[in-house]
Amino acid sequence: MNTRQGALLGPAEIRELAGRLGVRPTKTLGQNFVHDGGTVRKIVRAAGLRPGERVVEIGPGLGSLTLGLLDAGASVVAVEIDPPLATQLPVTAREHFPRAHLDVVNADAMDVADLPGEPPTSLVANLPYNVAVPILLNFLERFDSLERILVMVQAEVADRIAAEPGSKVYGIPSVKAAWYATARRSLAISRNVFWPVPNVDSALVALERRDPPPTSATRQQVFRVVDAAFAQRRKTLRAALSGLAGSGAAAEEALRAAGIDPGARGETLTVEEFARIAEHLGGAAPSPEPPA
Repeated sequence: MNTRQGALLGPAEIRELAGRLGVRPTKTLGQNFVHDGGTVRKIVRAAGLRPGERVVEIGPGLGSLTLGLLDAGASVVAVEIDPPLATQLPVTAREHFPRAHLDVVNADAMDVADLPGEPPTSLVANLPYNVAVPILLNFLERFDSLERILVMVQAEVADRIAAEPGSKVYGIPSVKAAWYATARRSLAISRNVFWPVPNVDSALVALERRDPPPTSATRQQVFRVVDAAFAQRRKTLRAALSGLAGSGAAAEEALRAAGIDPGARGETLTVEEFARIAEHLGGAAPSPEPPA
């Protein structure tokens, strides 16, 4: 393979690497490899990394974005589920940026509870579409060192994560992300910069860590309320929370105590309001903790 030190991966090198490794991108792993260096540099610029910053990347694949992060002077820890890709990534990094600092963890990102080296302060990744939200929420929960996140996801998922109360796409991902961070939709990414070309559009969503709402309720209690409120979007909160509260009357009592109209619907509430409801439902029958 012909490489140029300091260069990013292009379409020919991506395909050559994949062919040599016997890698065929799979929908199961949500693999769509970015092959456009200009797009990679645009993503890295949008991430606003500090020199030497410790960055975690999830699903690096063949290393397109990894090389962009290393080129920006980041210290990268990459989490890759596919063993052949995890084995090749350090080799590719040394060929292009021999002095860069890269650690690779061969694991499912949903199972990662700790990372080698310094705690990461940024997460920058092209997330697998099928598990993007669970991965994002799990990393926000498990790694409180993360201050800033920039992830590429399906465009409509980016819209949902960054949605405000009252929006048609405001829902569980919006509220749970807001527990940890402020979110905004960033750049749109053309589907033509991927191999294979996906049948959906992509976008970047940027998050900045903030403190959770001040509340006596636990995160688990708040998230149970959120899950129940959106389980059937057309229901009023009184009806949606009746199972959690034990009855419709008990749900109404808790809602009024929290200063919330029992006839309102979940898509109109902020994360702070969900926390207030959880405080007044604190004695409700517990249920298994929902996914982060």
